Amino acid sequence: MLNKRWKIREVEDINSLKDIADSLNISEVLAKLLSLREINTFTKAKNFFRPSLDSLHDPYLMNGMENAAKRVIQALTENHPICIYGDYDVDGTCATALLYMFLQKLGANVDFYIPRRLNEGYGLSKEGIDAIKLKYDAKLLITVDCGITAIEETDYANQLGMDVIICDHHQPKDELPNALAVLDPLTPQCQYPFDYLSGAGVAFKLAQGVAEKIGRREMPLKYLDLVALAAAADIVPLIDENRVLVKEGLDKINTNPRPGILALIESSSLQPGNLNSGQVVFTIAPRINAVGRLGDARRAVELLITDSIDEARTMAKVLESENYKRRKIDVNTFDNALQLVENSVDFDNELAIVLHQEEWHPGVIGIVASRLVEKYYRPTIMLTTIDGIAKGSARSITNFNIYEALQKCEDMLIHFGGHQAAAGLAVELDKLQEFKDKFNQIVKESINEEDLLPEVTIDAKIKFSDITPKFLRILDQFAPFGPENMRPVFLTENVELSNTPRIVGNNHIMAGFKQKNSDKVFDAIGFNMREYLDLFLKKNTKVDIVYTIDKTVRDSRTYPQLRLKDLRLSEKES
Repeated sequence: MLNKRWKIREVEDINSLKDIADSLNISEVLAKLLSLREINTFTKAKNFFRPSLDSLHDPYLMNGMENAAKRVIQALTENHPICIYGDYDVDGTCATALLYMFLQKLGANVDFYIPRRLNEGYGLSKEGIDAIKLKYDAKLLITVDCGITAIEETDYANQLGMDVIICDHHQPKDELPNALAVLDPLTPQCQYPFDYLSGAGVAFKLAQGVAEKIGRREMPLKYLDLVALAAAADIVPLIDENRVLVKEGLDKINTNPRPGILALIESSSLQPGNLNSGQVVFTIAPRINAVGRLGDARRAVELLITDSIDEARTMAKVLESENYKRRKIDVNTFDNALQLVENSVDFDNELAIVLHQEEWHPGVIGIVASRLVEKYYRPTIMLTTIDGIAKGSARSITNFNIYEALQKCEDMLIHFGGHQAAAGLAVELDKLQEFKDKFNQIVKESINEEDLLPEVTIDAKIKFSDITPKFLRILDQFAPFGPENMRPVFLTENVELSNTPRIVGNNHIMAGFKQKNSDKVFDAIGFNMREYLDLFLKKNTKVDIVYTIDKTVRDSRTYPQLRLKDLRLSEKES
């Protein structure tokens, strides 16, 4: 059990909370939650609680949009073959499906290409370009969720007679590809007012740009469910434009899901109507990712674009089967990685975990690396061998930028890419030990002991009596939750058990809590918190709990449920 630091977030102007609370007729706790999100006026609160499509930014503020839209319209007019080149994850397949269906509806001669993770790897490749030239003889190649660093590959496509439009949201390098248009809010010359669109979000903006020019402005809105699915799964900040896109997209998923998404919901034993962003991330998205991790992600696109619910259900069963296989591989790989850590990592001298096994499946090592970070809270790299090269995934902790660390090792890497929290990399086998030593040295120089203690960030300290029906109704309106708008985390001190805790599943704990001078009793669940059970063995034990507030259904009725994040013995009486 990792010790964790508890940190209660503070607002700069405490006196303003009463003003916010009074103007909105809400509690000061809720006012604090808004203030922590820099929502401190009635107008900002209105925009937050009532996100509107009217607030979407003009697509033509994005650098390159004019050239991109004109070239797409030319392809439509002259019947030029178009190929969309997408990534194999949820964001990439959703972006591909979105743009494919949009262009097909406009009568385009369009097809799509998704590289195989195991054979081709991430991003635009000469192998993929050759396949597109041979099969489709495409005159226009549009990348989605990839391409921003594909300098040589773009030149190669140009040489084969293809114009290239790049739609990406990843960090560019100093040099941009020589494409007809580059759509990426992160490029230095781009003045687009929002930097954090998903890959599908950028594809949506291209669709918007084309639609405006041909007088079909509302047309792209029918694909917002795909944008929502992609944005939630890709863990982009759910603020500003993303909040609008995800809110509207989730509404569509819940009220009128397309056949492919409905089939995924059904195969996940869920029902449309009240699905939230968390269920999308943890239940629906893994099924799409699984086919890309273990095989051909083209099947995910085919599922998303089908009009037939029967066909969708058949394909969803394939994804379900692939996801089951993926989970089994996950478990075996994780168990193997745990043994390696215990036997080979010297935590007294190594602050990072760098593991390599030839037989690990490349489609799951990123997931397993994330689980190792959860368990040990160290920057973690997991590598397997593909074609005589060590390739793999890196995952980080809060106060360590793993992309910048890999930049410092660039001289011994074949290639790398990613961002602060996650990255992919490749290194020659004979340089593996040298890389491991250098990476560990960089970690030692960059972090301190405190950084290796996970931090639990708490938004507000409350009593159970604060959790009223009105409080819960307003809290619901903070959704959709995600980065930069996470589900609020609360601390309640000096609570005691209202029943005997029990273990559910393999490692989860269920309990009921009550607080002195309050008649409220709340059910709580702690995922992977079995090791905390010993805290309850003493009679009359009182604990401080950190939690978010979720919902559970019993006897067809919905009740609040506390989702525990951490707990410790109380040090004081209330």
